[in-house]
Amino acid sequence: MITLGEIVLIHDLKRQGLSVSAIARKLGMDRKTVRKHLEVGIASPAYSPRTVQPRLIAPYEDYLRARITAWPDLSGKRLLRELKERGYPGCYSVVTDFLRDARPPRAQIFERRFETAAGKQAQVDFAQFRVEFSDEPGVVRILWLFTIILGHSRWLWGRFCATQDLQTVLRCHIDAFAAMNGAPSELLYDRMKTAVIGEDANGVVQYNASLVALLNHYGAIPRACRPYRAKTKGKIERPYRYVRQDFWLARSFRNSDDLNAQFDDWRTQIANPRVHATTRRIVDQHFAEERPALIAHPAIASSVAAACSSSTRSATCRSRPAAPISSSSSSTPATRKAP
Repeated sequence: MITLGEIVLIHDLKRQGLSVSAIARKLGMDRKTVRKHLEVGIASPAYSPRTVQPRLIAPYEDYLRARITAWPDLSGKRLLRELKERGYPGCYSVVTDFLRDARPPRAQIFERRFETAAGKQAQVDFAQFRVEFSDEPGVVRILWLFTIILGHSRWLWGRFCATQDLQTVLRCHIDAFAAMNGAPSELLYDRMKTAVIGEDANGVVQYNASLVALLNHYGAIPRACRPYRAKTKGKIERPYRYVRQDFWLARSFRNSDDLNAQFDDWRTQIANPRVHATTRRIVDQHFAEERPALIAHPAIASSVAAACSSSTRSATCRSRPAAPISSSSSSTPATRKAP
C-alpha cells in the first residue's frame, strides 16, 4: 500500500527532473506504480476492503475449545492428529496460533520464600573448584570451598581447602564462629559425609559425633537438609554461583594462601558490604543487627576445638597442597589458570 506522502514525493522527484525509472529505483517501487500516480495526480489513495477468506480451522474451533477446557494440557501435536482424523486440511501452525489465544490461562504458582529469624540458622556446604596456581604451572588441582551463610542476614564466610576431611570441617567451623563472634542456633547441612553419617532403621538422621560435640560446645545443633530438596538450602546454593561469577572468573592465584587471601579480601570488601539482591539490605549492616542474636562463645574451650590446634589448621586448610589431577579427569566446575 502506498501512502499520500509517498505520492507527493513521487511528484516532487518528477519536478526535480528524475525519470520514472529513477524515481522507481529511488523509492523501491514498480515503474507502473510511479507512472500511474503521475498520471492521476496528487490524491489520497483509496483501497477497497479485502475479501474475508474463510479460515480452515473455523469449523473445528468449537471442538478445540471443548478439548482444551476439559484437558488444558493437551499438546498441539495431539490435537492436530485428532483434527486430521476429522478431516482438517490445514497445517500445524494454524492450530498452535489458535491454541495460543484460546487456551485457558494457567494458574500462577507462587512459592513463599523461607526466611529465618536472626541468629536462628546458618547453611553449610562445600563446592568444588579446579585451579592451576602460577607457582605450579601445568598442575591442575581440585580445591573445596567451605562456606557458611547466615540465613537471616546472608553474611558470608568461607575458605578454600585441600580436603573435606573431618579436621578441616571442624577447623572451618571454629574459625567461622570466631569471625562472626558467636554461633547460630542450628546449622543446616546438605548431607555432607563429614556431617551426616546416615539414617537408622527408623529414618532418624545420624550425625558425626565429633561435629555434634563441637556444635554442642557452642550451643548449636546440626540439621540435615531433606534429600532431593535443593530449595531448602537455597541460601547456600545461590552464593556459589555469585562466588564463581564475581570472584573466581578472570583471576589468577600464586598458591592456596594467595587464593584465600584474595577471597578474604573480596568477601570483606565486596560480598558482605554489598546490597543483597533478595533482602535489599547491606549485608554487613544486616549482620550487625543479627549479631546480638547469635549465641555467645563459651568461656572454656572445648576438647574438640583444642584438638584442632593452629598446626592442624595449617596442615588441613592452608598449606597442605591438594592432590594434582590429570587432564583426562572428568568434567568439573570451571578452572582458573594463572597467566
